[in-house]
Amino acid sequence: MQRYPNFKSSIASRLFGTFASKEFPSSIQRIINQTYTSMMKVDLMEFEEASSYKSLNALFTRRFKTRRLFNICEKTLISPCDSFVSAFGSITNNLALQIKGFSYDVRSLLGDYIAKSAKDRLEDGAFVNFYLSPRDYHRYHAPIDMRIVKAVHIPGKLYPVNLTWLKKVEGLFVENERVVLECYTKENKLFYMVFVGALNVGKMTFTFDATIKTNAKASLQQCYLYDNLVISKGDELGHFEMGSTIVMLFEKDSINLELEGITHVKFGQPIGGIKNGAHADCITQTNEQGDDASIH
Repeated sequence: MQRYPNFKSSIASRLFGTFASKEFPSSIQRIINQTYTSMMKVDLMEFEEASSYKSLNALFTRRFKTRRLFNICEKTLISPCDSFVSAFGSITNNLALQIKGFSYDVRSLLGDYIAKSAKDRLEDGAFVNFYLSPRDYHRYHAPIDMRIVKAVHIPGKLYPVNLTWLKKVEGLFVENERVVLECYTKENKLFYMVFVGALNVGKMTFTFDATIKTNAKASLQQCYLYDNLVISKGDELGHFEMGSTIVMLFEKDSINLELEGITHVKFGQPIGGIKNGAHADCITQTNEQGDDASIH
């Protein structure tokens, strides 16, 4: 693989994280926020006004004013985030595409704490890459009712993950810092969610485990094990501080991805379904029980 200078990216990301977390006087912060939203063309229709956020980080990690609706059918897979779909398809010879013409090794992506037998189950399975740009909503959610059995933090570089860099660096996702979640559906089908760090991503956080620390000075992979950690579809899993990438990997014959012709997705948007399960005409509601529901 071709190597590129790291540009002291870890230091740069920590410095940017410090700046983004700082609360400037309101008059200055208002200018910073408005400049950022204007330059990045951030759509705040579902969120508070830019001037209401006390720091750039608060703006990056903004929450919805009103909870977004999504399809609650058990068999329907929804997008975990707002993003650009940079690639999707089949895993062949342990390879998946990061973008057309550039691939990454799935086994290497998952790191040392994922068993070989589990990695073997992914051959001829499916993958999808979600790129969250700096303008996107930065929180990520459960794409289906799921059970998390393991998280692995893998230290690494912090190359940018935008389209320009995906076309420069073969196996970029394998180079960057990341957190891997090993998950199962209700049907006991294996899948992985891989959260990839990037330049200027202050850190990745996870609501179910505050001890997972990213963008730190760690040099060794670290594994976290969970017993009966069940997450409901649509529940928040955590957030990026700035844009980045989420990779999803599914075992063979477990999922039908329905992304043909789709380049951008929103959190909650159906992107496929469990194989042999109907999911087209289901109810749509928010991710909080008791809210009003409507037919999707």
